[in-house]
Amino acid sequence: MEPSCVRSAMAMGLSSKKTSSRSIAVERKNLITVCRFSVKTLLEKYTTEPIDDSSEEFVNFAAILEHILSHRFKGNAAGPGSWFSHDGQRSFWDYIRLACRKVPNNCIASIENIENINTSRAKGRAWVRVALMEKRLSEYIATALRDTRTTRRFYDDGAIMLREEATVLTGMLIGLSAIDFSFCLKGEVLDGKIGAVIDYTPYLKFTQSYDYLSDEEDRRSLDSSTSDDSIPEHPYIPLVTDEESWSNKCRKLEQKFKIVYAQKGYLEELVRLRESQLKNLETENKRLSLRLEEVLQQSQQEKKELEGIVLELQTNLRFQELGKENGFERDDLKKKKTHNFFYMLEGIQQL
Repeated sequence: MEPSCVRSAMAMGLSSKKTSSRSIAVERKNLITVCRFSVKTLLEKYTTEPIDDSSEEFVNFAAILEHILSHRFKGNAAGPGSWFSHDGQRSFWDYIRLACRKVPNNCIASIENIENINTSRAKGRAWVRVALMEKRLSEYIATALRDTRTTRRFYDDGAIMLREEATVLTGMLIGLSAIDFSFCLKGEVLDGKIGAVIDYTPYLKFTQSYDYLSDEEDRRSLDSSTSDDSIPEHPYIPLVTDEESWSNKCRKLEQKFKIVYAQKGYLEELVRLRESQLKNLETENKRLSLRLEEVLQQSQQEKKELEGIVLELQTNLRFQELGKENGFERDDLKKKKTHNFFYMLEGIQQL
């Protein structure tokens, strides 16, 4: 192969790699952005009534979260670039089931024992709903992310769960703890055979700019509307003048205040819980420190006793060795005397 062909092939390979990296980065950015919008939509919708599967906002959020947790999942049958496997037999639930085992009082065993849920994808969807009802979805995902070995085992490079976007995701999900969710864990919603589809239309908004007006008459009419005799205003953002609009704004602000207040209460309760856990850990640490000191003192005392025993045994061993040596010398002396006696006796007999 000619050098020019080799260089061309290498250039094409590098270009393809850059394109693939960009596509993966765009996927991550799109999913995290639309997830942020979805969480905001849920918080705005929630007032005092619980949110269930009939809420279109929740259905869309569940689909987005499923796409995020399945982004570049290694179990996908269609390859590392696809989001879902077609057979539904392997999904992000296999990862959650292993990575969230250390979560205290987790719902993993309960999900596994549900009779009418068989496929892995259906169990994953049931887990999302149970975690939301427990107000612990962010805790589950944060715990799973700390198990880096398991995470790398289930996800390919470039996956959201392996990047810094995963930390952003856990932060976004904390706000959902202020919402009361109520779900029924059966029916077609949890059917693992149907793939989740994201509806992007609620988050798409296009406002035509003044510079892009194609009709010259429309431009002239807009120019005339901004004369000295008219009230200056943006053609696409009308001024709020009627009482009904103001009351709507007040209701929205009141609703946002309730949401923020509920989140504040949840975070304060979470802080109190963490402080209580910290105090318990400090008490346990002191107890273990005292126990460690006692064990060290006991070990030092036992060490001294063992050293004394070893010295005593060494002394006894030396005495035994000396006794054996003296015994051997006495035996040799007796043998010599006996030999001399028999020698003299033989001499007398010869005479």
